[in-house]
Amino acid sequence: MTSGLARVMDDLVRIPGTRYRVGLDPVIGLVPVVGDALGTVVAAAVLAEAIRNRVPVHILFRMGWNYLVDAVLGVIPFVGDVADAAHKATSKNLRLVDRTIAEGRRVDTDARGYLLRAVGAVGLMLLVLLGMAGLALWGLLRLIGLF
Repeated sequence: MTSGLARVMDDLVRIPGTRYRVGLDPVIGLVPVVGDALGTVVAAAVLAEAIRNRVPVHILFRMGWNYLVDAVLGVIPFVGDVADAAHKATSKNLRLVDRTIAEGRRVDTDARGYLLRAVGAVGLMLLVLLGMAGLALWGLLRLIGLF
């Protein structure tokens, strides 16, 4: 499921005359709120797939870093959407999960211990992203003189 999702989000259509492909992610990113919400749902699906396959927590943090870079790039209107098309966090993370599984680097611990660490890692990433969103909103409000 997630590989098809990554293809749709990052590599759906080839740009004529090039070997470069783009997906729906940069296009829907142009729609305020909806684009970010859909991107978050896709990121959650890829992270859930990684956790379901018991990918080590340090790999989850690498995936979080890719999404963090994607979020920082996405803050810049229009330029962020072009950068998002180049960065392709969903595809990067799915390749990272697939490679980790193929190399047999799955965690062999009790389910509860792994699940607590994995949820903690994802929760920490979410707090960082929410903090960044808060700072961006604060900066925008200061820029337009409302704060």
